Amino acid sequence: MADAEVDLILPCLNEAAALPWVLGRLPDGVRAVVVDNGSTDDSAEIAAGLGATVIRCELRGYGAACHAGLEAATAGVVAFLDADASLDPGQLVRVTAPVLAGRAELMLGRRRPVSRGAWPWHLRLANAELSRRIRRRTGVRLHDLGPMRAAGRQALLDLGLADRRSGYPLETVVKAADAGWRIAETDVDYLPRSGRSKVTGTPLGAVRAVKDMTKVLSA
Repeated sequence: MADAEVDLILPCLNEAAALPWVLGRLPDGVRAVVVDNGSTDDSAEIAAGLGATVIRCELRGYGAACHAGLEAATAGVVAFLDADASLDPGQLVRVTAPVLAGRAELMLGRRRPVSRGAWPWHLRLANAELSRRIRRRTGVRLHDLGPMRAAGRQALLDLGLADRRSGYPLETVVKAADAGWRIAETDVDYLPRSGRSKVTGTPLGAVRAVKDMTKVLSA
């Protein structure tokens, strides 16, 4: 889709089961850029067969995949979304519309679980503490550092984001706040994800995420 208003960047690591649902729900004017981050299943082939632009990122890490997608995007506005079917691409307009209209420079989706098992209590608690620390560090009142977000592509590149692991979304908010961006959030449904989280689905992944985010906040 050469004339897409928004490029949707989808970091992807073994999401073959979720991709058909995700890519089948893209709003009009949105082009999918699937960033394969070392999948051992046929995620990349499935994404390409469903019309997505597929790029490969050899450097492993959530931030590495996001930034590779940002560099490969061509639309003026970009959005980010996990490829695990935990968020509905049909609700993407909630974060893209304010950016396209010039009412915000960075929009984030505040996750609202649709079922009890969609967001375990310990992860909600950790997210609440992270939100509190973001407010203390930046003055921006957010309730969630969710994986659905949108901003101008060139403006994001100009922030000089350096984290290539799980601190990437937090660094985006911190540097955007330091640059004086208008940052806002809106409610989006949070669904039970397909498969296990690559970031918080294991004890090691959770520890790494905490370390990455602590490093960003103390920078």
